[in-house]
Amino acid sequence: MSDAVIDYAGVFAALPGMVALLTPDLIYVDANEDFMRMSGRTREQLVGRYLFDVFPDNPGDPAASGVRNLAASLRRVVETGERDAMALQRYDVESVERPGEWAERYWSPVNAPVLGPDGRVVLLVHRVEEVTELMRARGGSSGSGSRVLEAELYTRARELQEVNERLRKAHAREREVALALQEAMLPAPAPIGRHRAAVRYRPAVGALNVCGDWYDLVVLPGGDRVGVAVGDVVGHGLVAAGVMGQLRSALSAASRVVRGPAQALDVLDLYARSVEGAENCTAVETWIDWEGRSVAYSSAGHPPPALLHADGRVEFLDRATDPPLGARLSHAARPQAEAAFTEGATLVLYTDGLVERRGEDIDAGLRRLAETLERHRDADPETLADALLLDMLPLGGATDDTALIVVGL
Repeated sequence: MSDAVIDYAGVFAALPGMVALLTPDLIYVDANEDFMRMSGRTREQLVGRYLFDVFPDNPGDPAASGVRNLAASLRRVVETGERDAMALQRYDVESVERPGEWAERYWSPVNAPVLGPDGRVVLLVHRVEEVTELMRARGGSSGSGSRVLEAELYTRARELQEVNERLRKAHAREREVALALQEAMLPAPAPIGRHRAAVRYRPAVGALNVCGDWYDLVVLPGGDRVGVAVGDVVGHGLVAAGVMGQLRSALSAASRVVRGPAQALDVLDLYARSVEGAENCTAVETWIDWEGRSVAYSSAGHPPPALLHADGRVEFLDRATDPPLGARLSHAARPQAEAAFTEGATLVLYTDGLVERRGEDIDAGLRRLAETLERHRDADPETLADALLLDMLPLGGATDDTALIVVGL
């Protein structure tokens, strides 16, 4: 199909609705079948002729303004190169079979430019929808204010439908780009040796499936150690995703060369000050040391990771929390703390979409998280990740994005 030759002249002729092509001097170049049929004119009566010679104003109507209004609209398109949707027009048409006899007609015109290589208008697309029958169906005289208002509402509703269709197509394209960007920035994590980890991402209701929430797993040099982080950039969409990608990459690189999670966030804080849109973003970095059976952590304004111990007890890692990235007037070293664990424990990192609800204190969300973890303490990381999303997120979807990572210790 991609190699097929498309008969654009045939496509134009078959277009539904009245469509004509005009030169900038308002000479008919072509008209489709519907235009000729509904206007009562043949191709020979249209092509090559001046628009207002074919369709002049009704000389018997001193208030006729169709020519003046249509000419003004077409002139605007030529001068600005932009589409122009006209208000409902009464524009009477002379009968071809009975010269001198005029029919009262109502039209809803839209005029659009066709631009040449130099950006100038080379053709005008004149699309018209006749609404005469709608006006007649409502009854009353031709000057009825209610009929004119109803027809105006009809015209505006149709235009709104067209605008919504263009927005839908733009939204679909942006979503396609967003999904590709998300896949590039948040790939499935690489294996972390014999250890098990599960990651989940859920967009907010109505989001583009891409946001500023992120996660990262890094195998650290020296021993059986892994860096695990999550973060949250303010906002949604492609801009937030771009900031997210920069912060995630910077923290991932820093984690490989510094001596602990606090230093990694120190580096990220300095970097965030140079990235527009990164102010007040939050992040938490944890370093898991399986040989030492400990988790070192530091938080930049982020909800505390949850350590589910093997006995079912839940410990929130909240003893090393500092302001969000770039929030302080001057740079200062960030705090760091450690927590011990035994085999069979589980570490859970998440973004605020998992625990926060409008009108509710975050402590209520943390209590809900602890209760859910206790109920599913024997679950493996994949099963636990699914259970957390099912139990914690509202049935209709969350109003904020959620990133979640579960690591079996």
